Amino acid sequence: MSAPHKVRVPASTSNLGPGFDLLGLCLNLYLQVELSCEPAPQDVDRFAQLTGEASGLPRSPENLVVRAFNALRVHEGHNESLDRSWAMDSEIPVARGLGSSGAATAAGLLLACQTMAIEPKAHMDTLVRLGTELEGHPDNVVASLVGGCVLTIQCEPDFRVLRQEIHPDLAFAVAWGNTPLHTATSRRCLPTQIPFEAALDQPRRLAALLEGLRSGDPALLRHARTEHLHQGARLPLIAGGSAALDSAHAAGAHLATISGSGSSLIAIGPHDQAQAMADALGHALQAADAPAHWRVALPV
Repeated sequence: MSAPHKVRVPASTSNLGPGFDLLGLCLNLYLQVELSCEPAPQDVDRFAQLTGEASGLPRSPENLVVRAFNALRVHEGHNESLDRSWAMDSEIPVARGLGSSGAATAAGLLLACQTMAIEPKAHMDTLVRLGTELEGHPDNVVASLVGGCVLTIQCEPDFRVLRQEIHPDLAFAVAWGNTPLHTATSRRCLPTQIPFEAALDQPRRLAALLEGLRSGDPALLRHARTEHLHQGARLPLIAGGSAALDSAHAAGAHLATISGSGSSLIAIGPHDQAQAMADALGHALQAADAPAHWRVALPV
């Protein structure tokens, strides 16, 4: 086979409280995929190696990397069959709200670009649109495609991707317990209606979050602790979640909240409190849902 194609795609947290289904932030946990392929009489997928958090992924076309890879090639009219050998290694826990499916989708799209000699930046509108269709929401997959912190806004028929600045004084910590929480489950618990006062307050909280991330202002980030659309409904699904958020705030976090749809939690605060925030989240989850995992995470 020819020289392999390779990608390294970051995890992402989303929402950060009031940035529901809009905001995605890349963190330094990675999915790495290597693909070797040649023309063949029919499509063949060989899974040479699936390691780390990728070890439990499907060894079939249902694998999200493979699905996204195939989707973009078909979209671009490249329908020839390939003999493909996949190797995947991941640090991103599955079904924990750290964008494992978004990273997989982004990886498949970027690998398809390589095999077709397409420059991703020149075709980013297509990648964002197709990735969102595959994922069902843009926040994680778009962050993993472009890196950094982004807001993805649907402006029919296109999407606008806006860069959100993160102040260098802000540090991040993440933790997750033993029990996964699938996005479909966490979406089923969301309220179908909210009071008018809550709907009126939500954009104010989002404005505080965005300016707090940009400026590093602790008071604005503390204002973003209140969220009306998803956190109250999802937190009871995370064993030890409420105690963990309280512990992180006591340890110096400006804002601690659910990462994505859970079950991971994330805390934002000063660098000199980063490990304390991680320990506070992790120890509370360890007490309720062992074994738990926790770490300081860097935006990328």
